[in-house]
Amino acid sequence: MARLLKSIALGSALALAGCQAVNTTGASAVGVDRKQYMFSMLSTQEINQTYAQAYQDTLRKASAQGKLDTTSSNARRLQVIGQRLIREAVYFRPDAAQWDWQVSLINSPELNASCGPGGKIIFYSGIINKLKLTDDEIAAVMGHEIAHALREHSREAMSKAYGIEIAKLGLGALLGVSQETMQVADAAVQYGMMLPNSRGAETEADLLGVELAARGGYNPNAAITLWQKMAQASQGAPAEFMSTHPSSSTRIQNLQANIPKVMPLYEQARRR
Repeated sequence: MARLLKSIALGSALALAGCQAVNTTGASAVGVDRKQYMFSMLSTQEINQTYAQAYQDTLRKASAQGKLDTTSSNARRLQVIGQRLIREAVYFRPDAAQWDWQVSLINSPELNASCGPGGKIIFYSGIINKLKLTDDEIAAVMGHEIAHALREHSREAMSKAYGIEIAKLGLGALLGVSQETMQVADAAVQYGMMLPNSRGAETEADLLGVELAARGGYNPNAAITLWQKMAQASQGAPAEFMSTHPSSSTRIQNLQANIPKVMPLYEQARRR
């Protein structure tokens, strides 16, 4: 029954949403070439503009609190690394050359960084200082986050959420199922569709991220030491099945299997 409900939900989403089948990256050495289905009503431009406003709000708040760092050595490191990776991002998406890229550092203890739609990058000082990140490791983090933006994972997640809600509107009437069965359907959708796809997005970002770092002249092996440090700093993380992120051991194994594919790109970049 759960499989039937999931199939109907997905089919209804595709039928009702006006979906577009898109591939948001160019040829990838690590084989990231999955087709993605996006709602046509959720355009790339609109999402980029909306996120840009939220990004500027975050920076204004940090500045008002004296936490926006534009002058430290870490801030300068981020700008240099960012420029190199942004230059290579257009290989995967030529239209990224028109994005209004920004790289910002906020003084805050959390181990976090992000790159939102349209190339809006934020690092928090905690991830650099607590993990004592090298430039190569910063490039691994930044490459991973930029990959999320290049693949439009935020837009994809929103498209799925919209599709599920649209499907649910007509699913109960169509099948004559009870509220309890609809709750089961919700759980089936959550654990059978949303979480695996979320983990899949993380894996794509890992793989595309190491390729992007390699193309920028940063050692892709730093992704291994990065996630080893993250694993050590994240003891007691939730079980992989219930998480939107792959476990550290799974992530590291996958990276180790794919890094040899991008090492020639790294060596070539070093010779430039």
